[in-house]
Amino acid sequence: MTELNYDAVNKYWSAARPSILGPYMMDGFGFPATAGQFRFRAETRITQRLICGLNSDGTVLDLGSGIGYWAEHFAEHFAKVVAVEASTPLYDALRQRCESYSHVETVKGDVLLFEPKDRYELIFLGGLLMYLNENDAIALLRKLSRCLEPGGMIVCRESTVQQGVETRAGEYQVVYRSVTEYQRIFGECGLSVVDEKRNTPYVLVQMGCEFVKKWKARVPARVQMIPVVGHLVYWALRIGYPWITRVPSAFGVDYPKLSNHFFVLCPESQDSKQAGSTGSQQPVKNSVGENQ
Repeated sequence: MTELNYDAVNKYWSAARPSILGPYMMDGFGFPATAGQFRFRAETRITQRLICGLNSDGTVLDLGSGIGYWAEHFAEHFAKVVAVEASTPLYDALRQRCESYSHVETVKGDVLLFEPKDRYELIFLGGLLMYLNENDAIALLRKLSRCLEPGGMIVCRESTVQQGVETRAGEYQVVYRSVTEYQRIFGECGLSVVDEKRNTPYVLVQMGCEFVKKWKARVPARVQMIPVVGHLVYWALRIGYPWITRVPSAFGVDYPKLSNHFFVLCPESQDSKQAGSTGSQQPVKNSVGENQ
């Protein structure tokens, strides 16, 4: 299996533009800034449904915080937030965004070297595992699972492919895994998937990204008009949200190639106790309806 080169990964993110489009990999498609804001707001609604039973007096660990939108969101719902980011431009934006929150602790550093000092009600990995080789992802998850409060959870939001594993080399290095691969990795860490949710806001925007990529590949650069095309594509998709994200699968079309899923994880021992108390023998999956 091809391994990621962390030097290349770090180099890419050290030059990332600190905007809501940049960390979402939505730059260069002509989308308006509101596209990133739409995706973030829609994803927070999904997340709030997934974590609604957690203790708001607890602490959140946000690993790979980017420019701080998620850290700020969690700061409005929990007593303490620890946000960790390695990229200098993204960390600077994170610190600036969260400076008015006295209960947000920002940490600049490599997530693999971060040593937790607290017990966490929620650990949030918003697109982090896709930039880690499998052994490092497993080691990190095992370390994090030992830092959860009783009843706490880990929430991962990761881009996925239909089958297997796809590793991309070059300037932008990333590993895309299938849902099945992630479930296997979580199992090796002693974690149960107690909920799993397709990220429909991501799917909508990714449909637009893949369309614009095809447009760029087929239309001469001098007449591409990406800002105009990007705006038209985005708003056409938004008008059809969320039903338009179901159309390709309804016709058996594999589009877009990339998807994204939320995974809610808890230690297997904790899941067994919860199952015993509820009479259920299996983790609950896909219990949350499509985000509207």
